[in-house]
Amino acid sequence: MLHQVYQFGLRPLLLSLDPELSHQVAIEFCRRISNSSSLRSIVHKFCAYEDPRLHQKLWGIDFPNPVGLAAGFDKDAIAVGAWSSLGFGFAEVGTITAQPQPGNPKPRLFRLPNDRAVLNRMGFNNHGAEAISIELKADLDRHPLSSPLGINLGKSKITPLEDAWKDYASSFKLLRELGDYFVVNVSSPNTPGLRDLQNTQQLAAILAAIQTENIEHKPILVKIAPDLHNDDVIQVVNTCISHQVAGMIATNTTISRDRLTTKILPVTGNPLSEEAGGISGKPLSNRSTEVIRLIWQATNGKLPIIGVGGIFSADDAWDKITAGASLIQIYTGLIYQGPFVVPQILKGLVQKLDRHGLNDISQAVGIKG
Repeated sequence: MLHQVYQFGLRPLLLSLDPELSHQVAIEFCRRISNSSSLRSIVHKFCAYEDPRLHQKLWGIDFPNPVGLAAGFDKDAIAVGAWSSLGFGFAEVGTITAQPQPGNPKPRLFRLPNDRAVLNRMGFNNHGAEAISIELKADLDRHPLSSPLGINLGKSKITPLEDAWKDYASSFKLLRELGDYFVVNVSSPNTPGLRDLQNTQQLAAILAAIQTENIEHKPILVKIAPDLHNDDVIQVVNTCISHQVAGMIATNTTISRDRLTTKILPVTGNPLSEEAGGISGKPLSNRSTEVIRLIWQATNGKLPIIGVGGIFSADDAWDKITAGASLIQIYTGLIYQGPFVVPQILKGLVQKLDRHGLNDISQAVGIKG
């Protein structure tokens, strides 16, 4: 019943709206779910799918299933109580910056339906680490979570690159008690110069500053870009290992336009090659899987990976997992297919375990790496 209401009512409405307005409607609905125990119970009944074979423990944290919500959807961490009810095994909020910022000028979010992709140049719009920490703490005190929460950290636009380490450390210090794991995002294409922080010296300074503040030994992950050359990916991995990074997220959005069938952005009339922003969704799928496999091989499977990029189905999730991802995240798939994509992926993963004679999802990690 709920699936039909979404499929024939809410979904067409959301896709008819401006993409950013549609996102605001969706996140407000999720906030209402988060704040209502009765709504959480109803949604859980229709969206959650549970099977012990999907459970994993990473970094001492219990993940009930491997499908997570990617950063960028719940930027200000206002709907954290909704995500487990919607079937996610974990959620990652943010990106959060030390300073509040409005993000880039609108329009800044565009659907590319022929490519099953999204062009995003949001620019880390968020309320800032201090304000978010206060509200998030209050939410968690009222409603403790039943699944892990990741917090994605980025650099404030006004902060010079040479002071980036201070910016990340400041945000982490404010939020460190509230997240189960933390992500250093140095790979968004929408903050000027941010991807330069993937170089060894800059990244090392950021990681060292965060680890100095990491008194509770929270897992720190690094999210990298798909557009790095393979040798540069390995260099980032080596820097991460030397600074006790717990894992990697592969990958962020891409600045490549090579795999797109859409050539002109209808909203602006400009060629996509001239439009700023990162592409997520299906065009990213193959490269993100390549980067996952590269990290898995370079670390002999010893550095856990969260795979993200172009996941719309159980087949897509299985490709990422068997390439070396212990966990996966979705965002664009959620935009196009709605919340019922989560239980569909989970059911499909259990079927694949049965088909391959595997007892649990961890046995599938890297079997095609």
